[in-house]
Amino acid sequence: MVTGTVRENDDGDCGRRRHGMPGLAITLCGISLRNPLILASGISGTTVGALRLAVAGGAGAVTIKTITKEARKGHSPPIMAAFDAGLLNAVGYPNMGIDAAEGEFKDLTSVGAPVIGSATGKDAGEFAELVSRLDKLPFAAIELVLSCPHTPGFGTLAGHSTPEATREITAACRQVTRKPLFVKLSPNVPAIGEVAKAAQDAGADAITAVNTMGPGMLLESCSGQPQLSFGCGGVSGPALRPVALRCVYDLATAVTIPIIGTGGVSTGEHAINMLQVGASAVGVGTAVLDDINCFTRIAQEMDAWLTKQGRTLSDAQGMTLRELKGDGP
Repeated sequence: MVTGTVRENDDGDCGRRRHGMPGLAITLCGISLRNPLILASGISGTTVGALRLAVAGGAGAVTIKTITKEARKGHSPPIMAAFDAGLLNAVGYPNMGIDAAEGEFKDLTSVGAPVIGSATGKDAGEFAELVSRLDKLPFAAIELVLSCPHTPGFGTLAGHSTPEATREITAACRQVTRKPLFVKLSPNVPAIGEVAKAAQDAGADAITAVNTMGPGMLLESCSGQPQLSFGCGGVSGPALRPVALRCVYDLATAVTIPIIGTGGVSTGEHAINMLQVGASAVGVGTAVLDDINCFTRIAQEMDAWLTKQGRTLSDAQGMTLRELKGDGP
């Protein structure tokens, strides 16, 4: 089911000048966004300045780079490798740690759009400790990342992608914050709907779907050695998009909370497709590495598509679900 609310912007001409495309404005878990496009976690949100750049580039909301309890250097380089269908990465959660994050993100007024905190931990207790501290910062919502495929002790390598672990972690975090909780899931599970149901039952307000898939591997042809220092890494970009679309579709038929469709989005049509299969908002990640201003272009392409089709954002949202159920456009 599609439950994120699309709203018309009613600020008149002033709103049009400020937001550019008022027909793209939405409300997600009570948070007002000028458009449905959200900077995904793990990309460029390491500082307040980096978040400002993404908002200047057109993002409707931004997510910080995921924070852990202790500062981490991450995996040794090389940590990324491009291939013809996307990107392979094993970054390893390099971040400043929660102590430094409390200083960096204590004032977000200059960002100009809602900011989503992001955290990952080794167990439910560590997740709850991090969320209790992020709760005191001016984040609009907090994301729980349960799904990294390439960092030992975290995510899928720590068993966090099962319904049982998802329920335990989400419930522990729900006890320490009243802010909206977004749970970021892996595409690598056989029944992603069951994992999402566990998150919803434990108090999650939205699902972010999905993290990178895999892990996969790329080799140096001469030496036969892996291109990444960690050996393997998560697959993102165009190769991930069909899997992400299927995951969002499955989730939209399994839960009643909003879904942030994420994975391989780089054009307005890609973003519209995410909405059509049931997403309420759209995360953009790998595309940002090539162009921090891609949000503006994607939003313009979405607006042009809607105009050409004679549809509103509400019309597009859930269109595929309605068609397959025989409810019509």
